Amino acid sequence: MVKERARILVVGGGYVGMYTALRLQKKLKPEIKQGKVEVTVVTPDSYMTYQPFLPEAAAGSISPRHVVVPLRRVLDGCRVVVGEVRSIDHAKRTATFTTLATEDEGAGRQQLAYDELVLAPGSVSRTLPIPGLAEHAIGFKTVEEAIGLRNHVIEQMDIASSTRDPAVRDAALTFVFVGGGYAGVEALAELEDMARYASRYYHNVRPEDMKWILVEASDRILPEVGEEMGRYTVSQLRRRNIDVRLHTRLESCADRTAVLSDGARFPTRTVVWTAGVKPNPVVAATDLPLTERGRLKCTAELQIEGTPHAWAAGDAAAVPDVTADTPGTETAPNAQHALRQAKVLAENIARSLHGEPLQTYSHKYVGSVASLGLHKGVAHVYGRRLKGYPAWFMHRVYHLSRVPTFNRKARVLAEWTLSGLFKREIVSLGSLEHPRAEFELAAGGKPPVDSDNDPKGSS
Repeated sequence: MVKERARILVVGGGYVGMYTALRLQKKLKPEIKQGKVEVTVVTPDSYMTYQPFLPEAAAGSISPRHVVVPLRRVLDGCRVVVGEVRSIDHAKRTATFTTLATEDEGAGRQQLAYDELVLAPGSVSRTLPIPGLAEHAIGFKTVEEAIGLRNHVIEQMDIASSTRDPAVRDAALTFVFVGGGYAGVEALAELEDMARYASRYYHNVRPEDMKWILVEASDRILPEVGEEMGRYTVSQLRRRNIDVRLHTRLESCADRTAVLSDGARFPTRTVVWTAGVKPNPVVAATDLPLTERGRLKCTAELQIEGTPHAWAAGDAAAVPDVTADTPGTETAPNAQHALRQAKVLAENIARSLHGEPLQTYSHKYVGSVASLGLHKGVAHVYGRRLKGYPAWFMHRVYHLSRVPTFNRKARVLAEWTLSGLFKREIVSLGSLEHPRAEFELAAGGKPPVDSDNDPKGSS
């Protein structure tokens, strides 16, 4: 039994936050019912996004609502607060946060006291001071960005189909992706596949009219699947007339022109930035120890180093990899580790409350899978390399097994089945981003003017 009443604060509702809270409400169910334990989850969104499905959501293979998991439904034994933690004073065991009602209330930031802290805010896009990047580029970390990008690509095809200006047409049909990791490669491959299919319904837009460019600063892409599979991926993308540029950086995207370090210039209305992530800024607004890269220093038991009653895992945590041959190696900030760390983290919190010894997080990385569009993929799992359809099938099976809740598994499987029987959807719903525009115009107001950084891209 828990020695005393424990208030557990979970910061973040992503992989680690949701799975930790979910396991805690199961492990500590009697104590929660008796009021001896209270689990509070503070998260900016009321849902957890299963990010490996974002490329398929962008391509229209999965409905956007099925790549997210509603936290209030799943965490019915926890208190879910939709808000943002702004700072943490662990010495005083308090967190300062804001909610959607903070501005209307006029009362300022609120404070929340806790006994045990789980800091799992995840990561944000790592950007560079590149001219035009903030104004024109779009990321690929959220479901909103994925669907906005899908609408944007289809809208660019509509623009190209309707214009007589070759410069406008060329810029509309040029798509630049920066970053050769999972997000960049899978997003580009899925969207190119979708756009290639959609072009058959345009009388004057052909697949060869479109330019798809992948920019990567290092010497290879998809390092997680190994060097051989990375080279295979490059060759497969180039066979699809995708321009893969290694050892190349984006130097500017101002004035709707992508300028690369190799001297190439591409007029474009689409720049997608997927060149890495960094810890959520909230970790810097704490009194907790950080590494040189700004991640939380953690022990192999997922406690924050030298800080009792504070725990962390996931993208924002530097967790020692006890399975590595080289001392000082940290676990990679990926979903595979995050899911498994969450289980150990919840187990250790429960053990700590019960006065039991803690477990060490130990998981050897078994491999990676990546989709390159419909029926295309690469995989490197348990030392075995797969290409093409077998790798794509393994990608789907693996992620279907990992997406949370039976409800989402069933819905995703149903959508995959239906998409195999019927044709792709090629409708752009970019107007959803401005739902009041038509009414405002009818009521005598001015329609909203899109800015250059609008994913809809109709400026």
